[in-house]
Amino acid sequence: MRGPETLSGSDRLTGDAIFPAPRLPVKPLTREIIVIRLLLAVLAVTTVYALTTIDYGSTDLGQAVADTLLNLKIIFLHPGSPRLSFSTALYEVVITLGLAFLSTLFGAVIALFLGLLGAQNLAPMLVTNVVKAFVAFIRAVPTILWVLIFAVTAGLGATAAVIGMTFHSISYLTKAYAESFEDLDRSVIEALKASGANWGQIVFQAVIPSSSTFLLSWTFLRFEINFANAVAMGAAAGASGVGFDLFMASSYYFDLREVGLITYIILAFAMALETVATTMKSRIKDHV
Repeated sequence: MRGPETLSGSDRLTGDAIFPAPRLPVKPLTREIIVIRLLLAVLAVTTVYALTTIDYGSTDLGQAVADTLLNLKIIFLHPGSPRLSFSTALYEVVITLGLAFLSTLFGAVIALFLGLLGAQNLAPMLVTNVVKAFVAFIRAVPTILWVLIFAVTAGLGATAAVIGMTFHSISYLTKAYAESFEDLDRSVIEALKASGANWGQIVFQAVIPSSSTFLLSWTFLRFEINFANAVAMGAAAGASGVGFDLFMASSYYFDLREVGLITYIILAFAMALETVATTMKSRIKDHV
């Protein structure tokens, strides 16, 4: 047996036996990895080339950076506005939350039904393919475009914004719900069918209770997305709310302090939504 002084760095001594030291697994260099690395390298070189050769015209890049930092300082360190009171800003945020809530509620109810039809373990393959193709088409069109499409008939405003965001929410949540249902063990469904349970009993007594935490997570995630979309729709579609005030403050009369106030209020509400979502998910998980 070799003494401790003769052991190599790749060995370790345990009792009376000598074992080789564990080595980190080396990932094999496959064709996919090579393609990804080449793509990242091309993107990096293209980015550097674009930044060094872009024509800035008469813009002084150093002065532009300094002005940007000054604007950010005003926005985040000196928020406030004599034109927009704090209570008025809160009221506008509540309107924006209302738009997001309605869009998420309507979208979740419809998506729950479509998600059941889109799950391969709950519906025939033909129905599943039709549902997935339908929601994929809806999801391929941006939310703002759906809002503008419905604005032709409903006019610019809150109605078009809610319908457009609901349309996109349906496609998003249908895919998420269907994948959550498909993760359920097929043996559970087969056992329920063998015991004589019908489709409704399987769905409401096994599928939905088992997937409730995932459904809630996806729904709250979409609610947060709709809240951000509602802010944008306030400016782009005239849906009122805090988005319209943010648009006016940032582009019409350029009040950076008001932009800062609105930004902080939006961030506060976003953090509150995340806290509520986390609390509700933990409570449901404890009762499941």
